[in-house]
Amino acid sequence: MKNVTLLLVVLLYVLTASAQVRGNEIRVVVSPDHADWVYGLNEKSTFTIQVWKAQNLLPGVTIDYELGPEMYPVDIKKGIVLKDGSLKVQGVMKTPGFLRCKVKAQVDGRTYEGLATTAYAPEQLQPVTELPTDFREYWAKTLENARTTPLNPIMTLLPECCTDKDNVYQVSFQTKGWGGRFYGILSVPKAEGKYPALLRVPGAGVRPYSGDTYTAPGKVITLEVGIHGIPVTMQQSVYDALASGALGNYWTFCRDNKDAFYYNRVIVGALRAVDFICSLPQYNGKALGVTGSSQGGALSVITAALDPRVTFFAAVHPALCDHEAYFKKRACGWPHYFYYYGAPNEKELETVRYYDTANFARCLTVPGWFSWGYNDEVCPPTSMYATYNAISAPKELYPYLETGHYWYQEQWDEWLEWLKKQLGINE
Repeated sequence: MKNVTLLLVVLLYVLTASAQVRGNEIRVVVSPDHADWVYGLNEKSTFTIQVWKAQNLLPGVTIDYELGPEMYPVDIKKGIVLKDGSLKVQGVMKTPGFLRCKVKAQVDGRTYEGLATTAYAPEQLQPVTELPTDFREYWAKTLENARTTPLNPIMTLLPECCTDKDNVYQVSFQTKGWGGRFYGILSVPKAEGKYPALLRVPGAGVRPYSGDTYTAPGKVITLEVGIHGIPVTMQQSVYDALASGALGNYWTFCRDNKDAFYYNRVIVGALRAVDFICSLPQYNGKALGVTGSSQGGALSVITAALDPRVTFFAAVHPALCDHEAYFKKRACGWPHYFYYYGAPNEKELETVRYYDTANFARCLTVPGWFSWGYNDEVCPPTSMYATYNAISAPKELYPYLETGHYWYQEQWDEWLEWLKKQLGINE
């Protein structure tokens, strides 16, 4: 028995130790010479490149670096030795945008990366993408047609997910004729009453969902949806198989047909999710928000733009922004259709205009909260700023300069606090 106990203790220690692995001992630090990372047009950015080990400069490291506008570096150097552990490089932009210095360092056979991205008059950026003349009419008609199909909702209680304050369900509902169903996790306060609601829309990928019982337990209805028309409570292996198989690169499916494009049913599904929330007897009919990051950031903007029942939205590093910036050799948003998948034919170009976050941004009328990082390589800040600048509705922006396509804790806390304020929830 002692041996068994000892083995269990050892295993517990190993598991605990492995769970705490984080970060790297080697860090590549790229520091702009302005603390706010913001520069005037034609003003030089000076980047200091350093490699650190255990919080000390590491001399003699070999680096490669790229310098230039996001996605379009103009100065590429390889095999530079940091003799004293530091190197200064300079760049400049004459037009609004973002200048990026990206560095790769080779240490003991491993590659480490660092970057910094400086802003040049970002408030002057405007979308390149063209707004179709029938944009609003197209989406109004698409949604009108979809809503002729009854929701036919199905709610299944998930006892293992319920809390002392919320009942949790897997739900599904019809999106449109031949459009399949949307699935999600619904959380409803147990206490009788009327409540505000929050729709959570997902980032790109294929995954299960567990719902939201943490934003405001017992005080808000939350609906977290998937977009692929499949249940969201299956084993992870099922989603992994779909992501690498039938749903691989789903964002490119039918992108030469605006009615059949993959995001058509996704956008319709997000709006039918609003229909579903509004059908719940517990909804108070007042505050209804939508939030998400990346692909979910785009869907937040889109849903708020298309449904007047949405009263606010919060978008973190939104995707699908300003696709046509590619033609100006300016950074376009994920999934970078023309940058990665080749120059479009006429039908492809026409289609993506109906699915550009920048065009939906032009239609917004409700308050929005935004946040992103200057170092985001998935959703470049150039594309997001251009979209943000197209908004005439009330808006707030909270950039976290050093972040890439991820959140800082402070950023998460600030987002959560804003959502609670809009929902009218007092802690």
